[in-house]
Amino acid sequence: MASSLTSRRMPKLPVAQLTILSICRFAEPVALTSVFPYLPEMIESFGIPRDEVAKWAGITSACFSISQCLTAISWGRASDKYGRKPIILLAMTCAMLSSLLFGFSRSLNWAIASRAFSGASNGNVGILRTTVAEMVPQRSLQARAFSLLPLVWQIGSIVGPVLGGALASPATKLPGLFGRNKFFRTFPFALPNLINGVIFTIGLLIGVLFLKESLATRRYQRDYGRVVGSYLTRSCTGRRDLRPSDEFEPRPLGKGKSRAEEAPRYRDVFSPQSNVCLLTYCILALHGVTYDQLLPVFLHLHVDRSGRVLPFKFAGGFGLESGRIGVLFTIYGTFSMICQFTLFPMVTQKYGALTCIRWCTFIFPLAYFVTPYTVLLPSSALRQSAAMAVLLVKSFAGVFAYPCITILMTNSAKSLQLLGTLNGVATSLSAIGRAIGPFTCGRVFTWGTKSGYAIAPWWLLSLFAVWGHAATWWLVEGQGFGEEEEDKDDNQEYQSILLDTNPANNISRQTGTDMNSLIFPAASFDENSDDDDFEKSCVENVPLLRIPGKDLKL
Repeated sequence: MASSLTSRRMPKLPVAQLTILSICRFAEPVALTSVFPYLPEMIESFGIPRDEVAKWAGITSACFSISQCLTAISWGRASDKYGRKPIILLAMTCAMLSSLLFGFSRSLNWAIASRAFSGASNGNVGILRTTVAEMVPQRSLQARAFSLLPLVWQIGSIVGPVLGGALASPATKLPGLFGRNKFFRTFPFALPNLINGVIFTIGLLIGVLFLKESLATRRYQRDYGRVVGSYLTRSCTGRRDLRPSDEFEPRPLGKGKSRAEEAPRYRDVFSPQSNVCLLTYCILALHGVTYDQLLPVFLHLHVDRSGRVLPFKFAGGFGLESGRIGVLFTIYGTFSMICQFTLFPMVTQKYGALTCIRWCTFIFPLAYFVTPYTVLLPSSALRQSAAMAVLLVKSFAGVFAYPCITILMTNSAKSLQLLGTLNGVATSLSAIGRAIGPFTCGRVFTWGTKSGYAIAPWWLLSLFAVWGHAATWWLVEGQGFGEEEEDKDDNQEYQSILLDTNPANNISRQTGTDMNSLIFPAASFDENSDDDDFEKSCVENVPLLRIPGKDLKL
């Protein structure tokens, strides 16, 4: 018993479940970032003039974000009601369908509509964060746990641009393989999205078979998907597990239905600290995503050295093709992944999430400010190297900023039961930011290209980033609620151990009489009672057992 309770007080990451959750998450960043390298080329293929591409790329992205904003809270509340797992799987299915529809776009309206559907089905971001928070409530483990989903995002952002840049327009880029294929000549952007569909399918299957439910009110219901997954695992390994089946977990002692199903009030979500976290997250999403979407357009834009009046008036871009843009974004993603895996947990554990986010949000406006000036360098190699350096600096800041604000927002919640709705609100607000940013800066980019002021959209992003940095000075680092949940679990396990070692349980099975109701007073089951009082009550009451007509010795 002592060793069991000691292990309880040394919490460990649920590595297996976090790995399964990561596999489910992987397809979405791949599908999203695979669009970036070929989106300007796709819009041009619809007959849009090159100097209008940035505007329509911004509108396309804004439609995605507006749709996500309108549905994110509903996804979060649905996960609070029906469970995390079924909603995660449903959102993945919708995201897969929207990716396929986008790949088969034949017109600008079709592309915009499919991106809007993709945004409406993109409800998993907040739900996945909520699931991680429920799996790992302890503050001591949050830096590692909350770095996992961003790490998966970084890996996906490596695979995605490579996938999109290499496989878009295969009939043109790989004429030996696809040059005579009428299908890929008719649908030049279908291939990367078909691959996305395969990745989604793998994630769905693994999620159905092995992902556990983390919502407290649904955690103890039988999961037939995991029943099948357990059967397949035993069949493949040839091993029979002698322990109770893992796909059904008994409800812990003292957890009544009325208490488990007690719903939090909606207004409880909005505490002062939660509001500041939501504002910071919205601004971060606004400028971070806008930069990632404007940069490919800037890199694709033709070189223009005419009409320059330095230091403010100049225009033009890098003149790069989608394949080269994909390589640059792959380097960007690889660097982010390495930083996420090696630096983030160590630095955040040492300095805290609040200090890290303040420093990182200070870096963003500087990176945005210098971005347009990279086009002024004399050679293409220097221009690309400078742009890559700025992109890596921005990547370093983003590696810390997103998980840090997630940790701060999680710890600002009053209860784990509020996290689904809180993260749904956060997703909606971030979607508003991602809609305002690309739409506004896309139009400013188009104006700057035509008028010769390429600095305009980047300096506007710098202004947004300064605003976001200022908001971090109203943040505080909350205490979270992992320790409280852990203490409750310890008390429940201690009581369960005492009952399991009590011979009265064996007598109950033999006589059909509920011996615990005769032995223990009701107060001894109070989960707020002290452990020593509970054990004393057990010992004192056991010798007093008497049943009419029977003499039983314990």
